[in-house]
Parts: sequence; structure tokens; C-alpha cells
Amino acid sequence: MVMRSLVFLLLLAVSSAKVFERCEWARVLKSHGMDGYRGVSLADWVCLSQWESSYNTNIVHPNHDGSTDYGIFQINSRYWCLEQGSTSHNGCNIFCTELLSDNVDVAITCAKRVVRDPNGISAWVGWKNNCKNRDLSSYLAGCGL
Repeated sequence: MVMRSLVFLLLLAVSSAKVFERCEWARVLKSHGMDGYRGVSLADWVCLSQWESSYNTNIVHPNHDGSTDYGIFQINSRYWCLEQGSTSHNGCNIFCTELLSDNVDVAITCAKRVVRDPNGISAWVGWKNNCKNRDLSSYLAGCGL
């Protein structure tokens, strides 16, 4: 019975995931003031989100160091959010599960906080490995932005 309940909850969580289309996500980011925020271009944010989560709000990724990355930006639990029953720096002053909502306001606010850190956008491995020093024009191509 417990296993069946767990499976049901996991299916419910997956079924409520929002996966944005590239241009739709670019428009959301732009409307939240992300274009040029702390010197980070809109194309950088879109690229980062593609490589970190494929624009999916409900991604949870456990890391080898025991921390977990959450949501569309894959924000790390060790520094930026609080997991149930754990301690962290909680730099965004939120519960990690708040980053899994289809309402991306919390995730965007937290991403802005992360990028204000001295590491800036380099805090995201997906950005460093796939977006840094590259032509990112394709991430906004055809979006009319």
C-alpha cells in the first residue's frame, strides 16, 4: 500500500510539471527583468535553462556530494534552499520544493539571488560547459524579442 501511494504521488508530481517551449521561456524571463540582469544576457539564461533542466519546472537531481538541484534552474540545496529536515545556507530563504512550482516567480527570484553571488552565472555547471563564450543567438532565434 505504501509503495502504491508513493508511485501515485510521483506520477502526480510528474503530471503537473510544466515544460516551457524555448521562446515561451525567453518571454517569461524577459518579463521578469532577466535580460541584462547583473550583466547576464537573456540568451545566457535561456541556454542555462536548456542545459540544466530542458525548461522543465519539476526536475530534481541528486548530486554526488549529497546536495540536490531543484527546478528549472537546478538551484542547489546546499547553498540556496532548505530541504525538509536538513540545514543549509538557504541563501534564497525558501524551501527547495518551492522551486518545483509551475509558477516560476520563486525560481526566478532565487536565480537572481544566485547570480548576485561572487560566482555569478558561473555557479551553474550547465552554463559553464555549454553556454560560456559561445554564440547563443540560436536560443532567441524566431522568438521576436
